[in-house]
Amino acid sequence: MIYVSRKEHFNAAHKLYNPQWSKEKNVEVFGPCANENWHGHNFELITTVAGMPDPDTGFVVDLKKLSILIRAEVIDKLDHKNLNLDVDFMKDKMASTEILAIEIWKILEPKISRISKFGKLYSIKLYETPRNFVEYFGEASNP
Repeated sequence: MIYVSRKEHFNAAHKLYNPQWSKEKNVEVFGPCANENWHGHNFELITTVAGMPDPDTGFVVDLKKLSILIRAEVIDKLDHKNLNLDVDFMKDKMASTEILAIEIWKILEPKISRISKFGKLYSIKLYETPRNFVEYFGEASNP
């Protein structure tokens, strides 16, 4: 098995806030991330496709096609946006990095087969900061 990854970047704002809780409880749980005036991050998205190389090309996935797919389906919808207000696939969801990674998976996973006959989406790794990141492997790998 070969694992091929593509890194992309986007900037986005969000706030962590549960509307069913009081302002005080939101601040207690989410701290400065509950700031009513939002806060932003320089996100790094690493998309990994796993499979065996196509005997004709030697590729698991054409990285140019993968980049175009990620940009069109994810980056263009997230870059310089407010995750809570501007992103249709995040509507009515908690704008945590964990939820965002799951939603990105849902968008990309069915589309990978269109650009790779030998590869499947293996993971989404999303860096919110250089020290804080999540990695998602799809529902089949959930405990």
